[in-house]
Amino acid sequence: MGPRTPAPNVVGMHTRADYAWPADDAELARLVEAHPWVTMISDGLVVSHLPVVVDHTADRLTLLGHLSASDAEQHRLGLVDTVLVVAGPHGYVSAGWYVHGPSVSTWNYVVAHLHGRPSALDPERTLDVLTRTQDHFESGRPDPHLTARVAGYAARLTPYVTGFRLVPSRVEAKRKLSQDKPAEDVAGVLHGLEDPMDVHANPELAAAMRGTR
Repeated sequence: MGPRTPAPNVVGMHTRADYAWPADDAELARLVEAHPWVTMISDGLVVSHLPVVVDHTADRLTLLGHLSASDAEQHRLGLVDTVLVVAGPHGYVSAGWYVHGPSVSTWNYVVAHLHGRPSALDPERTLDVLTRTQDHFESGRPDPHLTARVAGYAARLTPYVTGFRLVPSRVEAKRKLSQDKPAEDVAGVLHGLEDPMDVHANPELAAAMRGTR
């Protein structure tokens, strides 16, 4: 039996090393801040979606978030390992944009899996997380609705909410941004993503591709 022919690079066949991104804490923090709506998976197949913020007072990458108390109980928050999935820029890449062929269409993306065991926070620190979260997202508004305006109401929510702090113990990050393609094909993809008349235009994904070059 002769040697096996390597499989072509198609969707769903990416090995872990294909597009590994050795992101440092600063790069991961920027990814989270640009894409703060994350997916939490823990204790088998318990899944939640939630916003997180970066704790810039910490010495290393640290994320702060909160769940309803019932969801936190389902996740066994603080008792088992979990992963936060941060989905960055992503989108469809048409084979019609390539110069060379034959080719099939694919999907480009940036993603980070942040593994670790989160620390469940007490009511006082949970209130701090709620305050940081709202004030962070309000900061860019012309008249920010800061938590201090409703401090008493926010404090009354803490029995029903559980905050957490996660310092990732392991990170798996990938950037699949056509880096395995010839320069002519990359140029074609960028043209398609940046063409406002193209149904699959995606300027954010194009910017991510240009940032890796």
